[in-house]
Amino acid sequence: MANKHLLEGLMNRSMRDPWRDRFDQILEDHLLPACDETGVATDDVVSIVGEDLFTSTVWACAFEDFLTREFEDGANIVDDYLKRRGWKEPASVRAYMAAMRNSTMSLYEVSDIVPGESFRARDLARGGESVLINERSATHSLKPWDRIAARVIQVGSKMQIGGGVLLFEPEMAETCIEALRELQKRNKPKQRKLSKAMREVFGDKAMAEPGSAEALRTLSPMFTTFWLVDLIERIQRPAIPDLRNFEGDELLLCEARYPFAAGATCNQIETVLDACPEFRRADATFWNWVSLKKPSARASSRGSLSFETRLEDGVLVLGSVELKANTLVLAANSQRRCELGCTLLSALLGERVQQPLLKTETVDQIIASAHRTVPEQLDIPDEERCAVIHETLDRHYREVLDNPVPMLGGKSPRAAVKTNSGRIKVVEWLKMMENTTAKAADHNNALAVYDFGWLWTELGIDELRR
Repeated sequence: MANKHLLEGLMNRSMRDPWRDRFDQILEDHLLPACDETGVATDDVVSIVGEDLFTSTVWACAFEDFLTREFEDGANIVDDYLKRRGWKEPASVRAYMAAMRNSTMSLYEVSDIVPGESFRARDLARGGESVLINERSATHSLKPWDRIAARVIQVGSKMQIGGGVLLFEPEMAETCIEALRELQKRNKPKQRKLSKAMREVFGDKAMAEPGSAEALRTLSPMFTTFWLVDLIERIQRPAIPDLRNFEGDELLLCEARYPFAAGATCNQIETVLDACPEFRRADATFWNWVSLKKPSARASSRGSLSFETRLEDGVLVLGSVELKANTLVLAANSQRRCELGCTLLSALLGERVQQPLLKTETVDQIIASAHRTVPEQLDIPDEERCAVIHETLDRHYREVLDNPVPMLGGKSPRAAVKTNSGRIKVVEWLKMMENTTAKAADHNNALAVYDFGWLWTELGIDELRR
């Protein structure tokens, strides 16, 4: 546990009566809901997670939560310790303990990391501007736009974080924020992503004094619960799960390239596509291929992950078609969809196009391709290799700015930033790319120093990079 030496006196005192039983109850608050949710016995959690990780996360978060609690008799362990033994501690330790005593757990987005010195943290649950955190050790493992649950405290003139820090996966971070906001409302919690058991554990506590500091402190075990549930499930499931689309088809990236027939023109192809309601134009050369059927229940497969893309009006996207140099390219994520799309296009376009050239790629092949780093294998100096990689990334991202991006609803980043809702999506897209690249940089030094700042400037959204 980080800063353990500062809290050593409090840790020793927590092992004595009456604090021992009280801490055990707080630890159960952080542990039991996740066990109920995953069906894992409490005794098995340590072996699944690992003793070191359990101690530095679950136990540390529970202990810091314990430091903030006032029990039925009004007692608080920090108040009691400082009154009885505070005179033995240096002033800096007393100040740190007092700050922890009044702290609140929240979820933060990380940015502006200076290794060995500091980073900025923006509170995603309560809002507000980002604050500068003075921190050494955590800055070496954090990546831009990581989401962490932690306690931000002020000691003297500096802002610090506590020792219990939980690194959230992006999707679970969003789920946690939604649940926290729902639980702080005065109405009975309806958050679908909270199970009935979790609502029973956290709901009544949040409703006692919605939005109050005490309610937020009482809800702090929820961060541990969400983090631990996600970690246990990721440990127990296969590294590469069974991936399927909305209809339950196995994920297979398929491409059908239709060369133009002699005499055919782009204008003719565009006219045919625009006249068909199943193709919705996203820009000058790109159409989303959508389903005209009413939404139906998702086809499920036990132990698999399902993917779907929908436009803003909720219509399901089956694939896309794009005009490229006298060629029409159909892209779909399953063999069945590709066959349906080819049947539809062949009927619509007739003799305007030739027979399609088909190409398929499995998920395993995509992953293997993504990990090929040819420049790293070249026998050239590190500086030249880095320059080659950066130049390649510059060209790639400059082209991407003008091309449709599925995460942006089929719009190009330049087109998407023209609306308020589009700018929000572009910011999320850029942050995702930066975070993913930063994590990959552990295996590629050139990526570690690649600066995405020019993309934000190019799109005119510098002020949103916070």
